[in-house]
Order: sequence, then structure tokens, then C-alpha cells
Amino acid sequence: MKTNDPIFADLSTYNPNETIPFYENVFGWKFYEEYDYHTAFLGNDTVAGLYETPLKYKQMRMPHFWMTYIQVNDVDETVEQAKNLGGIIEMHEKIPYIGKVALIRDPLGAGFTIYEGSFFKNTRTTNVPNTLVWNELHTSKLDDAIPFYQGIFNWNIVKETSKEAQIFNSKNEHIADIYEIPTIIKGKYNYWVSSFGVLDLKETKKKIISNGGKLVIDEKKRMLFTDNSKEAFFYISQITE
Repeated sequence: MKTNDPIFADLSTYNPNETIPFYENVFGWKFYEEYDYHTAFLGNDTVAGLYETPLKYKQMRMPHFWMTYIQVNDVDETVEQAKNLGGIIEMHEKIPYIGKVALIRDPLGAGFTIYEGSFFKNTRTTNVPNTLVWNELHTSKLDDAIPFYQGIFNWNIVKETSKEAQIFNSKNEHIADIYEIPTIIKGKYNYWVSSFGVLDLKETKKKIISNGGKLVIDEKKRMLFTDNSKEAFFYISQITE
């Protein structure tokens, strides 16, 4: 039985040839293409993925974005639960060689992918430099988001303040957070954000800026950036090995 944990993140980008060098230069990743999908490796270990934004989403002017993946036991069942709770199903299919996936938007519009299969491995770590270390939801209304995620994932969501909540899985492990953030700060979209751990925030900041990224917020122990698309948000977080 899976615990409905975030396990992976990948990037939808309009031009992989421009985006891939950014992440290779910043995090030292190397990308390999298979089935029109670019998998990022750090040494021999998978760390993330990247693909070209489909044409229909380019025509809709969907921004570049990092997508959070949540492992589930049954994609079909989870999709039905999401529909019943007001979620929007953007995509729901079985992909050869990969498995079952569905892209869901919660009632406030934040998108995430649920996954059933073994192609995407759990790449989250706690203290490995230049890897995915955390996922969190930035939403415009915390109290509206909580019932949806409790309903589809059976998460225990505990409010810390009126604007912050912690997410616990069925094993009572703290796996993610939710923050209510004003639109004037986060922009018009609600979204899941990925954090990548680094040993030196200042040095990584220099790499991001020199490769065309942009600093959005400096929170001292972590910083929010966009990559060279100026649209795809991600955090770098201070870790120790």
C-alpha cells in the first residue's frame, strides 16, 4: 500500500534545448532522452525529469512549470475521488513504458500529477545536494484546499496558523506543507512548488543568476527563483550532508 507521498518532479518547458543547459550548469545534472522525455541524472541516480510543453498548452499560453508527482495505488479511483471533490482532470491515460498518470487541478487551480507504476522512482532525499528535498502547495485559500487533499489522499492536514498547514501521510510522516499566499505576491496562479537542496545558497544563487534565472524571494535559509524561462518557479534550500 502506497502512502500517497510526493515522489518526483518534472519540468514542462517550451524549449528543452534552452532549458536543459540551465539546470546542468546550476545543479550539475546530465539529461538523457528516451520516449520524448528527458530524465535528469546526478551521477548514476535519477533526480528529475523534463519534457517539451505540448502544443495545445503552448497555444493556451500555459506558463513553464515544475510539476509535483504523487504516487498512488489506483489512478482511476483517485481520479474519481478528485472529480467528486471538485477537481479538474486535465489528462488521464496509460502511457506505454511509463504507467498510469493523471494531471489534476484542485478546485483552486493548482496542478499536480498522480502516478501508478514503476518508471518514476522516488527521487526525494533529505540531505543529498542538488536533489529534490521538498514539495509544497501555494494557494490563495488554505481552508478551501484542505478538504480536497484530505479527501483524495487521506492525508492528515494540520493547521499551524491561519495561513500555514503541515501535511502528514498515513504513517504520520510530515511530507509536505501548504501556504496561503496573497495573489499580489504569488501571482494569479496557485501551484505546487519543488525545493532542491544545496550546500551553498550564495554560490548556487550566483550560478542561477549567471545562467539567466531570477531571484524572487530570499527567505534566508532558502530562496525562490525562476529559471531562465522567467516563469518556472523553484526553491533552493540549505542542507547539510
